[in-house]
Amino acid sequence: MYKIVELKNTNNSELKELDRILENSEIATVFQPIVNLKTGFVIGYEALSRGPEDSILHNPDKLFSAAEDFNRTWDLESLCRVKAIERATNISKDKYLFINVDPHIFKDEKFKRGFTKEFLAKNNMSPETIIIEITEKTCIEDYKSFRTALDNYIDQGYKIAIDDTGSGYSGLKMLTETKPHFVKIDMDLIRNINVDFFKQALIKCFVSLAEVTNMKLIAEGIETEAELLTLMDLGVYAGQGFFLQRPAGTFLDIPENVLNIIIKHNRLKNNNLASNDYYIGQIARCDKAFDLNTSCHEIQDYFNSSKATGACVTQNNYPIGLIMKHSLYRALATQYGVAIFLKRPISLIIDKSPLIVDFYSTLQEVSKAAMSRADENLYDYVIITKEKKYYGIVTIKRLLEFTTMLETKYAKELNPLTSLPGNAIIEHKLNLVRQRNEKCCLLYLDLDNFKSYNDIYGFENGDKMLKFTSELIDSMVKSKFPNKSFVGHIGGDDFMCIIEDDLDKCNLLCQELIVNFDRNIGNYFNEQDRSNRYIEAENRYGQLERFCITSISIAGLYADFTQFSSIETIAQHMSKLKKQAKSIKGSSFILKEY
Repeated sequence: MYKIVELKNTNNSELKELDRILENSEIATVFQPIVNLKTGFVIGYEALSRGPEDSILHNPDKLFSAAEDFNRTWDLESLCRVKAIERATNISKDKYLFINVDPHIFKDEKFKRGFTKEFLAKNNMSPETIIIEITEKTCIEDYKSFRTALDNYIDQGYKIAIDDTGSGYSGLKMLTETKPHFVKIDMDLIRNINVDFFKQALIKCFVSLAEVTNMKLIAEGIETEAELLTLMDLGVYAGQGFFLQRPAGTFLDIPENVLNIIIKHNRLKNNNLASNDYYIGQIARCDKAFDLNTSCHEIQDYFNSSKATGACVTQNNYPIGLIMKHSLYRALATQYGVAIFLKRPISLIIDKSPLIVDFYSTLQEVSKAAMSRADENLYDYVIITKEKKYYGIVTIKRLLEFTTMLETKYAKELNPLTSLPGNAIIEHKLNLVRQRNEKCCLLYLDLDNFKSYNDIYGFENGDKMLKFTSELIDSMVKSKFPNKSFVGHIGGDDFMCIIEDDLDKCNLLCQELIVNFDRNIGNYFNEQDRSNRYIEAENRYGQLERFCITSISIAGLYADFTQFSSIETIAQHMSKLKKQAKSIKGSSFILKEY
């Protein structure tokens, strides 16, 4: 009996406190940044609501639970949205504001009135900066009417995000029916993802889906560096969580040390440098864009007077659609098409889900996304944005021509035997290293007594040994440093590695490389030579001489290479270290910090 009375009193006190909060509008709004995991830049902020600090309903879970218990959900959510928008007046115009909305209230007329353009304009905001974040934890019974209500807001310029994906009702059905601009992955799927291969496989599937459908993935609840790096490796677009930045009463950037982690991890992504060293924005064409209310007739005149076959449609300089020439003429060619469309706004026939990419997206990323589109959209323009605003377009012809040119140029620089990057690309990478004010490891690898092996066993077997060596180096380096390394083939039996990681890890790599090399190199010798651990061959003077079985020498330098005046000075330094390593009998390595 005591417990029942206590619960009733508690409920009464919660009801009184809730009504007091609603009556006095005492909602605290905090903002948590959402960060682009490729650049480290903040793309927007999620508005989060709290009760007053000294209140028994300060905790948001308790606050919203009480609202549900006492049938105050609409009143509380409405207050939270209003406060979020009012307190976001000073948000930068290139940042989104993510606002949580329960899907059950979408059709409510009060909700529609609360999201008018007039209200936003009063608070110095526009629909293009608002992301309506729909929680997946609430069941939707009627998707058809929900979709109709959703389209009403999309048509006004709002964007849609699905929250808590993977933790609620009908995750895949929700995605299929809503086709959101952003998908937020629930924190339960993110927790310890660095050691959970099943979760990694799931996120890979989401990444592939996002690439095909032009959705943006956001990982929620990132709490450790290891989780962050794993998500970056998997190709997740953006993230939020305590490790990046905790919620605050103002619009904070992420700490400098976290920004440096993101920037550093994205460097030297992989060996396919041909397209990853170029941004899509570098080949963009700054075509004219048209306002949403432009008439179809004006667009027709534009196509007739220019070589353009498409045009971006914007609102307040934010891209919201694409009209291709063939789409316009197809609409006009229908019965009564000219009468219906010619004098009316182009907004009636635009593609509202075109491929829109950021200026700093790599050619490789954009090519993959463009080729993943439906057949009827395969040759549509790609729209380029910079700081979310319209920048220009790229045609598929231009994208293919430039990518092919780069790949052809890159292929010419690959070593024909090992297919590893050759000297031109190695020099390019060294120049990039010299521009970074950060330490990294440079490894020079060379085979000992390889010439004598070639003389006895022939060039064909020598080539086999070189291929084995290149594959061993490449596989071990990439497996240990998948996104922080570069492997090149200088020529002959000389190889070069660049690794952005700790000195201790580079030391361990050298040790394991030598162990694996020595364990397998005997396979390239006959039984007698393998048993003797040497081969006999004539030296340059024609005298029979014994040469030890082939070994590998590794010279390593861990340094901030901005200290070196040129690539030549780096080469001189590495040459001295190589001589020291080769003076040691058998496989060896020397790794020094400069």
